[in-house]
Amino acid sequence: MGWIIALIVGGVAGWLASMVMNRNASMGIFWNIVVGCIGSVVGNMIVGPLLGIGGSVQEFSLTGLLIAIVGAVVLLAIVNLIQRGRVR
Repeated sequence: MGWIIALIVGGVAGWLASMVMNRNASMGIFWNIVVGCIGSVVGNMIVGPLLGIGGSVQEFSLTGLLIAIVGAVVLLAIVNLIQRGRVR
C-alpha cells in the first residue's frame, strides 16, 4: 500500500513542480510521477541536513509533499539547464 501512496504523492508533487517551472505541457503523467519520486529523494538530501527534518512520499504528510515539490523543482531546474546547453 505504501508504494501506491508514493506514486500518488509523487505524481502530485511532479505535477505541481512542472506547473511552477512552466513544463506542464511537455510532461505526461508518467514523467510527473518520476520527477516527483526522484524529487522527494533530492528534496530530502537538500532539506534534511539543512533543517533537520525529513519527509517520505510513502506516508502522506504535508511536510513530505512540500519537500518532494522543492526537490522536484530543483530537479526540473537542473534538467532545464542541461537542455538549454544542448544544441537543438
